[in-house]
Amino acid sequence: MNQVLEAFALALQAIWANKLRSFLTVIGNVVAVTSIIAVVSLVQGLNASVEAEIQSQFAADAFSVQRRPLTQTDEEDLRAESNPRVTAEDAAAIRTFGSTIGMVMAENRSSADVKYRNETLESIQIRGVTREYNDLPSTQIDRGRAITPTEFDDGRAVGILGFDAADRLFGTIEPLNKIITVAGIHVRVVGVAPQRGALLGQSQDEWIVMPLRAYQRIFGTRQSLQLTVRPSSPDLLPAAMDEARVALRVERRLRASEPDNFGVLTADTFLSLYNQATAGIFAILIGVVSLSLVVGGIVIMNIMLMVVSERTREIGLRKSLGARRRDILWQILTESITLSTFGGICGTGLGFLFAWVISRVSPLPAIIEPWSVALGISMTAIVGLGFGLYPAMRAAALDPIEALRRE
Repeated sequence: MNQVLEAFALALQAIWANKLRSFLTVIGNVVAVTSIIAVVSLVQGLNASVEAEIQSQFAADAFSVQRRPLTQTDEEDLRAESNPRVTAEDAAAIRTFGSTIGMVMAENRSSADVKYRNETLESIQIRGVTREYNDLPSTQIDRGRAITPTEFDDGRAVGILGFDAADRLFGTIEPLNKIITVAGIHVRVVGVAPQRGALLGQSQDEWIVMPLRAYQRIFGTRQSLQLTVRPSSPDLLPAAMDEARVALRVERRLRASEPDNFGVLTADTFLSLYNQATAGIFAILIGVVSLSLVVGGIVIMNIMLMVVSERTREIGLRKSLGARRRDILWQILTESITLSTFGGICGTGLGFLFAWVISRVSPLPAIIEPWSVALGISMTAIVGLGFGLYPAMRAAALDPIEALRRE
């Protein structure tokens, strides 16, 4: 233990005596670890935001039925283009056939200008939904009331505004019971939803929800519906998905040999697709980090060879006074590892700084992961060990007599 502490102290003295050279030596390691910390922090922050948004759009115990599935190839995409629209008859078939189905909500989405007096919101999201919308866990009202079953069934022109839409249209004016214009049609505001915030700088609160029948009077009935289906119990989700698939295949008279001409999607489906996309970022990160570490390791090896050459006489003196080969080997290795790890620590600090600055000046969030810090520092320690081994072996192999003759 004393030998380890002594070697570490000697390594720190050598680094402190040549501060500029030491920093320039580990610049590759600094870049590598900075990349790890900054990119991982930003990607993890983005992952958390996207996952929260997907979970808010798709309840954990629900799934979505759409005209198109998520496609992976051009052939699948081309085949999905010919899928028939999802209709009210499809929704009714799922309700009728599914013994494990608890709720089926149908909706359409589009975008249109919304006006109130002299204020206009351009191309905000308009959602037309059925009465089951009120049963979704994500449906919350901050001010006013929900749309009533009668208003849903009659298709009355009433709506609930997202928080930012209400704020931008009305400002300090009370929005409840005010008449707004949606694509030229008058709609009465009956409620305002609570604020959800922004995702990547884009507001998640600029929308309006209205009864599906009222929506269809504005935008027509030719759009394919999107169905949100919840089982009667959360643990029945797989069974409910199977029943919905069978119900649609029967309704559409598909033969056993024919593939589904619709998509059944869950929150996990979208998360899996997103994670596949972000995996590319990590692949690029691995390439950048590996290159930086190799360059940094080569620089460290060259500097340590120069250090051994400069301290040949010192090494010879130590060996003549009784130092063993392994003592010299451990001293040079410790100095190499300490120097490399010093670069890792500097890179960690810079990575924290970059992630923090980027999260402040851009919509990208940042989450510091402890494992990324441990990974960055441990990788630089391994680089110091690997690339410092050859100089250490050369130093340990020096003949003390020949070394003492060196000036």
